[in-house]
Amino acid sequence: MAVNSLSRVLPPLEPRSDPSHRTSIPRIPSPTRRVTTHRFLSGGSISSLILRFPPNFVRQLSTKARRNCSNIGVAQIVAASWSDDDQGTCKGRGSKMGGGSGGAVAAAVGGVVEPMSEIGDDAAVGDGVEGENGAVKVGNEEGLGFLKGDGSIAIHGGERVGRALITDAITTPIVNTSAYFFKKSDDLIDFKEKRRQSYEYARYGNYTTSPLEQKISLLEGTESTLFVASGMYASIVMFLALVPPGGHIIITTDCYRKTRMFIENFLLSHMEIKATVIDPADIEGLKSSLAENNVKLFFSESPTNPFLRCVDIQLVSKLCHEKGALVCIDGTFATPLNQKAYALGADLVLHSATKYISGHNDVLGGCISGSEALVSKIRNMHHVFGGTLNPNASFLILRGMKTFKLRVQKQNETALRMAYLLEGHPKVKHVYYPGLPSHPEHELSKRQMSGFGGVVSFEIDGDLNITKDFVDALKIPYIAPSFGGCESIVDQPAIMSYW
Repeated sequence: MAVNSLSRVLPPLEPRSDPSHRTSIPRIPSPTRRVTTHRFLSGGSISSLILRFPPNFVRQLSTKARRNCSNIGVAQIVAASWSDDDQGTCKGRGSKMGGGSGGAVAAAVGGVVEPMSEIGDDAAVGDGVEGENGAVKVGNEEGLGFLKGDGSIAIHGGERVGRALITDAITTPIVNTSAYFFKKSDDLIDFKEKRRQSYEYARYGNYTTSPLEQKISLLEGTESTLFVASGMYASIVMFLALVPPGGHIIITTDCYRKTRMFIENFLLSHMEIKATVIDPADIEGLKSSLAENNVKLFFSESPTNPFLRCVDIQLVSKLCHEKGALVCIDGTFATPLNQKAYALGADLVLHSATKYISGHNDVLGGCISGSEALVSKIRNMHHVFGGTLNPNASFLILRGMKTFKLRVQKQNETALRMAYLLEGHPKVKHVYYPGLPSHPEHELSKRQMSGFGGVVSFEIDGDLNITKDFVDALKIPYIAPSFGGCESIVDQPAIMSYW
């Protein structure tokens, strides 16, 4: 009964020997207005229907699908080139779309697309020159010329081209192994004498971690990157590898507490290293310390924790290099998207990848980038200490970086709005955010950053208990340490860090 009733509506489908584009599609006859398909299409039972199709029905559908969807690939290419094309991106809040494909798409969608500031699209095009709005351009890796901006590099860098592990998987596989084997002893000798590329032992490298290191090197514009178990470990192994016993370092007053604790409790007391502490903006103090001491290393966050002070990276690097001192900038609060410290002159750039780079509050990791010579020194020390990043953690960070640009761009926008809102509130005493004109390094941060980050520090007009009541009254943020993830987080340093 079901087949017969259906046959009154649909004519029998006959095989076509040549599904030409000009062949007309069979029309459904409609001799009367009483069509039984109405009930069939509106949710009637079809469990008893037996549909019979001609032998080439699938081929016919495939041909029609190719014909009807042939323009989809073009649309995807237009969208991709628009997002990374200098002439198609927005160069500031409220700016108009440029020409080229971006302008065409913008014209097509009309007012549907809301303009917003772009980050990172000026990067990875030039060779260490300054771009618009202080964005610094860095050089292209060989074979990656098609990646025109940081958004594309964060997705494809280290994975689309040059991945050591040969696979046709889109994502980088997790290689859970503690050791690597060699087919014969001569292969091992070739590896030891650097004629063969491999790892030997998992503490020295991993095929899941190496694409991650390449990706960060491309974003930072550096020759090499080392990924390790945490950002704090990256700081420790960097200090121990580059500052000899009895050496001298310069650090800034505003600094991550655990870094300061390591300097005070280990470097100063156990290694007899001396330290000069200056304000992030104290250039005269920097000059004086460089003149009076044999300084080996200048180390500072920029922006700093928690007051988000900014160091003039270009000027500090120039002064330090004149005296033979290295410069390491902890750019965790900035990210490689908002700030290119290496192109500004720093020798090393350090990140806690736990924060913005992974971006999902589910993994620990750290990295340090710079020249091959410097990173190799740190890597050799790391091979002894063994603070290795787990390959599963590497995979999570790689996955998180697929949305790196989108996340940081939105965090920049939200934080700036939040900073202005808080600054205008009568119960807020002070707001610390580089994007505010009231910030002491606002003009500097505009020159050397393309975005100001997703962290806003502020003081409530009250004591510890009033501030505690404010924190407890918030509905969305979690009371927790860390930052840079998708979830909003709030913490009161007097309790979280110094209790």
